[in-house]
Amino acid sequence: MEPVQLTPAQESTLEVLRRDAEPLVFERDRVDTLIAEFTDAFEHLASRVEATGGDLFINKSRLTSVLGCEEQHLNGDSFEWNTRNAVGTVCHRAIELLVHWRAEIIPADLVDEAIARLIEAGSGVGPFLAGLREAALADLRGPCIDAVVKFLETFPPLDRRWAPVVESSLRWPARGAVTLAGKADLVIGRSAGPESRKVIIDLKTGGAYPNHLDDLRFYALLETLRTGVPPRKVAGFYLDAGRVVPEDVTLEMLRSAMHRTLDGLGSAVELLEGRSPVKRPQSSCRWCSLNGECEEGIAHLAELADRYD
Repeated sequence: MEPVQLTPAQESTLEVLRRDAEPLVFERDRVDTLIAEFTDAFEHLASRVEATGGDLFINKSRLTSVLGCEEQHLNGDSFEWNTRNAVGTVCHRAIELLVHWRAEIIPADLVDEAIARLIEAGSGVGPFLAGLREAALADLRGPCIDAVVKFLETFPPLDRRWAPVVESSLRWPARGAVTLAGKADLVIGRSAGPESRKVIIDLKTGGAYPNHLDDLRFYALLETLRTGVPPRKVAGFYLDAGRVVPEDVTLEMLRSAMHRTLDGLGSAVELLEGRSPVKRPQSSCRWCSLNGECEEGIAHLAELADRYD
């Protein structure tokens, strides 16, 4: 079999994700200390949740939410599916299928299969997709096929020896009043003893935002808590730009993720105990369910409109 010819973009991505010749092994004592510090603080907060008789589920979205506007966090967003925001979900599902696809790779077929499976699931975006008329479905399929083509052009073919896993779920601890959870779009590599080999990747169909890196650091922390072995790298892969944005995992990065997670969890616990939420106007005021009655949000959006008018 002839070797696969990579595009320059694929070669660039591969170079960024490739392991160094020298194995990466974190100092066991320092990793154990970080896990112990986090566990002690976590268990204290979990005991306060138990005292309320409630429970907390914290994923990347809820963590970002509670660290932003607490009023919005409690009330939720006025989210509705539309053709534009459904594109990202369909693209992700199509690329997930692609990773283990054994038939001839035809982007349109992958997208159609992704849509069919999402409809079959009957939840999330499924009912919205099932109700689309043919013209609206065509509008949806176009950008989804474009995203799959871009992935094929810019991400190197996934070697089975890399042990690629899509939609990799992370949960910690196994049970209790508080659950930390995540779902990585793509994980390549697997730990070998104490050596760190995993790369956790999130696929993005839009632009880059600061919280994307925070999300990946949260995943790195969960992986460390779950296995005791940190991943070696996290990365956002931006389909439109054909570019991977990586970060090497370090103990300093994990400690930063630890503090951010505990800060967010602490705020969530206080709100559960009855503390009044703090309003923090931000760009997400645009789609907040309170955007017609929140004075701070209305003023903030007006300021943004004046600034960029």
